[in-house]
Amino acid sequence: MAEKLVLVVDDEKNIRLALGRALESPDIDVVTAMNGEEALAALERRRADVMLLDLNMPGMDGIEVLRRVAEAHPTTRVVIITAYGTIDRAVEAMKLGAVDFLEKPVTPDEVRRVVTDVLGRSSLKADRAQDYDGYLRLAKHYVNQRDFEPALQLIEKAIAADSNKAEAYNLKGALLEVQGNVGAAQKMYRVALQLDPTNRAARANLSRTVRWHTPSPGAPAV
Repeated sequence: MAEKLVLVVDDEKNIRLALGRALESPDIDVVTAMNGEEALAALERRRADVMLLDLNMPGMDGIEVLRRVAEAHPTTRVVIITAYGTIDRAVEAMKLGAVDFLEKPVTPDEVRRVVTDVLGRSSLKADRAQDYDGYLRLAKHYVNQRDFEPALQLIEKAIAADSNKAEAYNLKGALLEVQGNVGAAQKMYRVALQLDPTNRAARANLSRTVRWHTPSPGAPAV
C-alpha cells in the first residue's frame, strides 16, 4: 500500500481522471468520488491524507463536505477546486481549515506542486521557518489545523521578511476576516493589489467584502 492517500472529489469524470493521472506515483494512492456522499463513505473506509474537493457539486455541496470532514476527519487536509477563481466562500472554507485552492483547468504540475506542499507541512518545525516562504508554509499548516492566532503571527513574520509579495497580505486579510475584522482585512487586500494588480485572489476578496459589507448612508467608508 502506498504511503499517502489522496481523495479526489469532483462530479466531472474527466476532472477526476485527469487529477488521478497527475498524481500517480509509487508513493501516492488515488481514490476518486463523484459526490460528497461517496467521499465521506470513502473516508470511513480509509483515512485520506489530502482531499481535492470541488465546491460546486450537485447534492451535498463542497462546504458541507468540508464541514463534515473537519469534524470527523480533522487530519485530512483539503484543497479546494473551483472553476470560478477564488470563490466567494473562501473565508468560510478557511474557517474549516482549507487554505489551498486550485483553479480549473488545473495543470498536472500545479496539482503535484500543491499536493506535495500540503503533504510536506505536517513535518514542518517552527524553528526551521526563517524566510518568507518558510513562514508562509508554516502559517498555512496552522490554518489547516484551524489554529488561526499563530498563523497570523507567522504571516506577520513573512511580511517582515519580504514586504513586497502580495500573497502574505491577501492571506493576512483572510485571517483578519476569520476574526471578524473586515475593515482591516480590506486594507490588506488593497495592499496586495497595490503590490500585484493581477492578483485575482485579493481582487475577489476585496470585491466580496465591499459587496457584502457596504456601509449604511452617512457611515464612513472603510
